[in-house]
Amino acid sequence: MGKLVGFELNSQDPKKAASFYSTVFGWEISEPHWDYQTVTTTKDQQSGINGGIAKGPHDYPHGIRLQLEVDSIEEAITKATANGALVVRDKMEFEEFYLAYIVDPVGLGLGLIERK
Repeated sequence: MGKLVGFELNSQDPKKAASFYSTVFGWEISEPHWDYQTVTTTKDQQSGINGGIAKGPHDYPHGIRLQLEVDSIEEAITKATANGALVVRDKMEFEEFYLAYIVDPVGLGLGLIERK
């Protein structure tokens, strides 16, 4: 099952977005790392979801991508593409997880996360 584990706000002006969400909603936003800033909306994982703010890449310059944790990125991509999704970024490896990006059949962006 794809468990919702986070979000990514994509903007062409991530500093402005970070300032807005920090000021208006009190989110804690880290310093940029790889053009990505982690966002803490709550310290209690039971009552909220944390995420990040990034400079939107060419494949998704504006908008919000939900991050879904899956058991297997390959299996999720196979099912997603069979049902009309497009892969916009193949499986990438990070220190603690793998990540891929897809766009669903109606144009919504999703990040697929597979924990190591």
